[in-house]
Amino acid sequence: MAKKSEKAGGKKAKREIEKATKKKKLSTEKYESELERLQGELVKLQYWVKQTGQRVVIVFEGRDAAGKGGVIKRITERVSPRTFRVVALPAPTEREKTQMYIQRYLNHFPAAGEVVIFDRSWYNRLGVERVMGFCTDEEYARFLEDVPNLEHYFIYEGITLIKYWFDVGMEEQERRFRSRIEDPRKIWKLSPMDLESYKRWYDYSKARDAMLAVTDTDHAPWHIVRSDNKKRARLNCISHLLNQLPYEDLPREKIDLGKRNMKNKYDDQTTLKGRRFIPEKF
Repeated sequence: MAKKSEKAGGKKAKREIEKATKKKKLSTEKYESELERLQGELVKLQYWVKQTGQRVVIVFEGRDAAGKGGVIKRITERVSPRTFRVVALPAPTEREKTQMYIQRYLNHFPAAGEVVIFDRSWYNRLGVERVMGFCTDEEYARFLEDVPNLEHYFIYEGITLIKYWFDVGMEEQERRFRSRIEDPRKIWKLSPMDLESYKRWYDYSKARDAMLAVTDTDHAPWHIVRSDNKKRARLNCISHLLNQLPYEDLPREKIDLGKRNMKNKYDDQTTLKGRRFIPEKF
């Protein structure tokens, strides 16, 4: 009976994925209009975070080519990089390898009035490191056991922790990888790790399932983003993020541009004559 139930559940999940990916195409006009509105709300959130001294950590994880970077870009492109910081760490240095695994991530945690976005995070240990054999079985098991307690401590210390897992379908991931190969603007996005993740789809699926089974907790839940449709995923994720924080549109001082001081007026364009201007090709 359990096997039949699992099969039925699997078929239901598959139907939901197909339904989500076959939605009517979102028009560019609708997408841009909604994105503009949401980015306006992110500016309000920024003022609220600064004024109230919030400390927010947002974790973005998921399959390669699932669209995490596109969402992060839309979140941060209209707000201050001094308030919204993106952390995308490279492979650990030899020195970092001798530290506590979590240590190099903690070094980037927010102070009051900051939002830190991790584009990949400490969950590397439970994903790519696990699949690629970059950590031992003992290191993996110990960290898997420790993560819920670590995150409970973050929250106890006043950190708001929000975690997103981006899930893209097998066919769509392949399409995006092939697009990267063929587009000179995107080829840099295709790393050896991406190619391995393509080959080891089900190994990554198993690692994801094991991670969710232990770390999808009530105090630090995972929020899964269907990302076969990039535009919908961006809007859905930003909308959800805004709903996770009780921000308000705080009053701000009215800005008065004032008048220019013309006391020392002179022709400040003539003094540029003979300087090295770039060619105006366009």
